Amino acid sequence: MNKDDIQLLYEYDRWANHRVLQAASALTAEQFTRDLGGAFHSLRDTLVHIVAGEWGWLEYWNEPAPDDAFHADLDKRLAAIFNPSAFPSVSAVQSKWAEVEKAQIEFVNRTTNESLERMIPFRTKQVRLGQLMQHLANHSTYHRGQVALMMRQLDAEPLSTNLHEFLLEGHGAAATH
Repeated sequence: MNKDDIQLLYEYDRWANHRVLQAASALTAEQFTRDLGGAFHSLRDTLVHIVAGEWGWLEYWNEPAPDDAFHADLDKRLAAIFNPSAFPSVSAVQSKWAEVEKAQIEFVNRTTNESLERMIPFRTKQVRLGQLMQHLANHSTYHRGQVALMMRQLDAEPLSTNLHEFLLEGHGAAATH
């Protein structure tokens, strides 16, 4: 995984997140917050979980020495900032997501091939930053799949977030050949 790969992966992640939010914006407030019985209950709660993950990992990667105290503080901040009830509408989620996305773009643009090799403590191991960045993009993809299912349960139409569509639309280096 090199800087170009990470930039493409995060460009795709942003594109897919925008499409999910676009589709969700067609829902009523009741549909957006309806408990569908999933791990995060509602479509809103699932979207808030995705953006919270993107924010939390960014905070983690920016911390020079993440220790137990940092973890405890990060968990408290995540719970306070990303309480789903603080996001009554898609536009509220979009607003917070725009803030997170801006910081994420800045972080991704600062990465280098060398920084992607930096070892970061993760649970009981050390993991390369590039691998953790791949994990986050995969995490978001996983939950966007749940959002698509929830949209169908609500008789709404999800938008496709497939990587091949992103590439066919002309994004990334692969689309230039």
